[in-house]
Amino acid sequence: MNKVQKLNTGLNIPILGFGTYKISNREKIFEVVDIALDVGYRHFDSAVCYRNESHIGEALKELLPKYNLRREDIFITSKIIPALNQREAEVTSIVKRSLQNLQIDYVDLYLIHWPGVSGINVTSSENKSYRKMTWNALTKLHKSGHCRSIGVSNYNVSHLEELLADCDGVPPSVNQCEWHPRYHQPELAHFCRQHNIFLQAYSSLGTSDNLRLLNDSTVFGIAEKVGRTSAQVLLRWAYQQDIGILPKASSRTHIEENFDLNFELSAEDIDLLNNLNVTEKYAWDPTVVV
Repeated sequence: MNKVQKLNTGLNIPILGFGTYKISNREKIFEVVDIALDVGYRHFDSAVCYRNESHIGEALKELLPKYNLRREDIFITSKIIPALNQREAEVTSIVKRSLQNLQIDYVDLYLIHWPGVSGINVTSSENKSYRKMTWNALTKLHKSGHCRSIGVSNYNVSHLEELLADCDGVPPSVNQCEWHPRYHQPELAHFCRQHNIFLQAYSSLGTSDNLRLLNDSTVFGIAEKVGRTSAQVLLRWAYQQDIGILPKASSRTHIEENFDLNFELSAEDIDLLNNLNVTEKYAWDPTVVV
């Protein structure tokens, strides 16, 4: 089971994808990609800074025939972080290097990873010009067919408003951000839906070194009631609301568990999770970026 969402480019994106953050060892990449394909994942999320694009590319090239799959059966995402002195030519070169590393002619989705710029203070007005320049480069790559869809990550409403006001005729297809019951922004979700931008979550389960979300008493109580794990409840909470999810795992048990979301949470359960009396953020904070 894996629903798809039609992006504003007309491309279908699987709502449930496989996250690869912190999985960079070649042997481990081959192992988890093999398991993920076997389980049913058809969407793989990477980034330049994950340093695993080349291993993912090798793994998919070798493993797709094993499952009678073709390139067009798989949805691939990668991302770029703007950097000081990085101009359009460099952005284009980085994206084309991603394609080379992934051993593909096109990427289904390419994101600006962060609204800030590596090497520039988050309060600098230069962040805006670099965001614009990076988007300009991505729009050209979209129009040339190298990036079938383009989007952003960690953008808040003000960043999105700025982009939509001057997006070269190509609005973002996706906004990928931290999203879980202890940290979600209804106004951001409303804005994205209003402008046909698919909202995609990361850190759905918290982080590997902070298990407070998985052990939250409300989450745990719902999990006991429905006969599922806390992780499955957290993932189903977003999935059931048509928010994309990208759980990452390195064992077959957890990879299978994260994909097995064929159950329903009641409206009451969703409401409880939407209104936890705890706010806790686990990743970087884009609200500080001018």
